[in-house]
Amino acid sequence: MRYRFEIFLLSGMAMTVACLPARAMSPACHSPQRFARLGNFRLAHHRQIRDLRLGYRLCGKLNARKSNAVLFLAWFGGNSGQMLADVGPGRLLDSRKYFVILVDPLGNGISTSPSNSRLQPGMKFPRITIAGMVRSEHMLLTRVLHLRHLHAVMGISMGGMQSFQWAVQYPRFMDEVIPIVGTPRPTVYDLLAFRAQRDMIRESKIWQNGRYHGNPVLAGLQEEGSLGLTTPQYRNERTPRTQWPALLRRLDAPAQSPFDLNDFMRQSQAISTLNAAAPYGGSLARAAARVRARMLIVPSRQDHTVNPQPALRFARLVQAQIFLLTSDCGHLASGCEAARLNPVIHAFMAQTR
Repeated sequence: MRYRFEIFLLSGMAMTVACLPARAMSPACHSPQRFARLGNFRLAHHRQIRDLRLGYRLCGKLNARKSNAVLFLAWFGGNSGQMLADVGPGRLLDSRKYFVILVDPLGNGISTSPSNSRLQPGMKFPRITIAGMVRSEHMLLTRVLHLRHLHAVMGISMGGMQSFQWAVQYPRFMDEVIPIVGTPRPTVYDLLAFRAQRDMIRESKIWQNGRYHGNPVLAGLQEEGSLGLTTPQYRNERTPRTQWPALLRRLDAPAQSPFDLNDFMRQSQAISTLNAAAPYGGSLARAAARVRARMLIVPSRQDHTVNPQPALRFARLVQAQIFLLTSDCGHLASGCEAARLNPVIHAFMAQTR
């Protein structure tokens, strides 16, 4: 079977990666974009998002016992429309079996964000947190969809970070949690990489404290992000020197950067302030002691964007099942190794408690 390898970049972070048959990239679930109006949404330090609209999509059917709902959470800059590629028969989540809820996280340009807020545009938009994202998702589930329990919570990259936060923040709300290339808190290496990207934006002439026009592209940000997503082995083996000019054109093309820079800043800051252990004196052990769900934790050994060590430590603390991704794809390994990973996830979710 002939495969294609797709990598989409959002200003330096992965939208999605899939080693799939070419025909499998089209969505199997054709769910319309929906919005939940959650009113004024309180954040930390007396801040609030005014008139919050949270985007979401639904795939599959909720069973009579309401026991098959799965919350699927987006990566940095990701949106629910892009996530549909991972839902359907033979994919990460089978919508014939599960009622899949795909959420647009705060600041992604679909839900209320710096780029689309009429009341708080640009850098007037307050700083957000991963914990705030999770609380808004909990409000969607309980107030709008009227769900009191989930079969599973899962996500990739920033979605994996949200999954860790869900496990600690709402420990009895789900049976299973599956963070994929996520972390309960970034390492200093991770923080440095995200800070460098934000500094690159701030020091650009086009930034103007977020008061730019249109959606400008920073070539250096795209290029630096590509380095972090993969590994030297991956790039050198898959990109011959003869394709170097084509790689630059692809990375620096405006179509490859749909993520607004103001949105980038706020979501990047949310990732950098993530610490699921913060309410527990910074102790991962105390945070892990709150977890009640079974966990399958999926780190990537060669991840240059989200260091795997905090996830591995958390896994040992909660006695989670670990599936270690080992390819040279780095942060994109869950797509490269989908043929290995997806059956493990399917089997884990099929287990009874």
